[in-house]
Amino acid sequence: MSLLRVQDLALRFGEITAFEDVSFEVGEGELLAVIGPNGAGKTSLFNVLSRVYRPTAGGVWLRDQDLLSLRASQLAGIGVARTFQNLGLFAHLTVLENVLIGRHHLMRAGTLRAGLWWGFAAREERVHRGKAMEALELVGISQLAAKPVQTLPYGLQKRVELARALTMEPRLLLLDEPVAGLGADERAEMTELVRRVHGRGLTILLVEHDMGMVMQVAQRVLVLDYGRVIACGSPAEIQCDEQVARAYLGQDLAGTGAAG
Repeated sequence: MSLLRVQDLALRFGEITAFEDVSFEVGEGELLAVIGPNGAGKTSLFNVLSRVYRPTAGGVWLRDQDLLSLRASQLAGIGVARTFQNLGLFAHLTVLENVLIGRHHLMRAGTLRAGLWWGFAAREERVHRGKAMEALELVGISQLAAKPVQTLPYGLQKRVELARALTMEPRLLLLDEPVAGLGADERAEMTELVRRVHGRGLTILLVEHDMGMVMQVAQRVLVLDYGRVIACGSPAEIQCDEQVARAYLGQDLAGTGAAG
């Protein structure tokens, strides 16, 4: 059964077309990767799905929920979480505090209840802190919970970003280039981490330039070129697709380097 359905989606900025006629579905529990050369429209697609941009045409549904009728701030409430290629962390806060922000939409103790019924608020805080620590343990950095994020290297900050998305308890996770900017060892570790997260039954839509990573984790791959879908299939099918090979100018899609 499909969790996410995208139909005839288009995005234009004046005379410039970011993408058009994009249609695909993501099944419940599936990991679908979106790839393509630079300028293919991948990031613009993610920005539409996360309500940063309003599309020119088309529709997006999470089961029966019309995503385009919602504001970006409402996505967490229906189970959509996103990470960012360039990170969206609060540098002056600790690792744990950053992850706790992902629980905000699940918190029920408002100002009045926190003041009058402090017992409820205290219990709720313990629950949320426990969930945040579980997410940090999953990504392997629970020992860094009290560290200010700004003191961590980039690779560990990527893990904080992922932990915050996971602690939102999403139905759909939008992963925006999780291995971008990482060294070889860090890429291998993050690849294994994404595989482990997906193995817990989470539905993931992934945008990534590292073809080695994509071919290891994706169940299906959607290829964009100049804003249009040129192929969609299993990693093995995509590696053998002549149109995809031409789009990548003969690069080895099975390699571990970036696709450009």
